[in-house]
Amino acid sequence: MKLIKELALAGTKNGKITVGIVEEPYGKESASIASIAISLSAKNTEPDWKIHLPKENIDEVIAALTEAKKEL
Repeated sequence: MKLIKELALAGTKNGKITVGIVEEPYGKESASIASIAISLSAKNTEPDWKIHLPKENIDEVIAALTEAKKEL
């Protein structure tokens, strides 16, 4: 995975949000995706949650997150 950014996860002592790019995530010649992983503890070797977003869905997800932020 190509690391884009790592952020502190609010509300945790040492959790993190990791954003990156995964090339060929589903096998040879599959399209690259954006990956968002959340770890509740920096000690975790695997994230507690992760999502894979195709490039074509990123703008819609950003818009939905912006709407969700307004509701928080």
